[in-house]
Amino acid sequence: MNSVPFLDVAATYQTLKAEIDAAVQRVLQRGWYIGGDEVQLFEAEFAAFVDAKGCVGVGNGLDAITISLKALGIGTGDEVIVPSNTFIATWLAVSSVGAIPIPVEPNKNTFNLDATQLQSALTAKTKAVIAVHLYGQPADLEPIQKFCQDNQLKLIEDAAQAHGARYRGKRIGSHGDVVTWSFYPGKNLGAFGDGGAITSNNSSLLEQIRILSNYGSPTKYVHQVQGFNSRLDTLQACVLRVKLRYLETWNSRRKEIAKMYIQSLNTVQLPFVPNWADPVWHLFVIRHPNRQALMSHLQAEGVQTVIHYPTPPHLQLAYSSLGYSKGDFPIAEKIHQEVLSLPIGPHLSEAQVHYVVAKVQDFQ
Repeated sequence: MNSVPFLDVAATYQTLKAEIDAAVQRVLQRGWYIGGDEVQLFEAEFAAFVDAKGCVGVGNGLDAITISLKALGIGTGDEVIVPSNTFIATWLAVSSVGAIPIPVEPNKNTFNLDATQLQSALTAKTKAVIAVHLYGQPADLEPIQKFCQDNQLKLIEDAAQAHGARYRGKRIGSHGDVVTWSFYPGKNLGAFGDGGAITSNNSSLLEQIRILSNYGSPTKYVHQVQGFNSRLDTLQACVLRVKLRYLETWNSRRKEIAKMYIQSLNTVQLPFVPNWADPVWHLFVIRHPNRQALMSHLQAEGVQTVIHYPTPPHLQLAYSSLGYSKGDFPIAEKIHQEVLSLPIGPHLSEAQVHYVVAKVQDFQ
């Protein structure tokens, strides 16, 4: 075997080529390229899939968080509690509305937001918590929800990596005030470009989100607020409608691959899955104290791996103004030094999985 790609995005198109081509041709022939039935139908279908009352499609995952914060009234000088262990987009959204990201450490086992750390970050300026379902595994929402309720805070879920995941048997999609999504091509439900969405059970909030995402306009040339131009592209919506029908099957395949890894790998630290979590394995993330050497070894053997993520947000130059230093968030820093994502796309063959296992086990 010459190589195992980290993720074969093109394979999803080849698998569904006839259906996707027909959907794209339908949009092109109708000549309706902004909004329209395809977007509305996708919003309804995705809301039903994630057990939410409604959905608003937006331009990308970062916009989804930003617009949600804006709709919840969070702005200049407010504080928002965020994970120290996350992709920087979670923080960027907070900054973009003028608020301040206040990081807290993750649970050492799950890598997700640790609810026991929330109280220490609470101040009179705290207005919300963003819980990230990292790598496709749900954060422990019940204690986070209770903390938010007890302190009159808004709860935003960043579910960019968790399409179809379940928490205590219920799909991620409506536990918090809003749930934000990304349809970046590499996601479990990925478009052929950027795309995002916001789901919620709060109809009035969703209407405000829809207005904000459309120039602050409920109807053409009537602008109630200063909004954004962030709408889910019609062509992307038609592609997502096709792929959504296969998401459960693809997630099941990811779970099969994860099970094979967990049963076969014993030389690296494996992901920990609590009994209340049903992850969708957007990423299969192992840990190793000699991560770079392991990555180089696998690369030499043709196994492509990726580091999610090499540097935590508090140590990025973009957030140097907050004054954090190395050692301020040691749990997140150690995670970022040791994690390595193995291939786990739904089109990975049995032979490829066994090859990855063998090459990881070979590493000394």
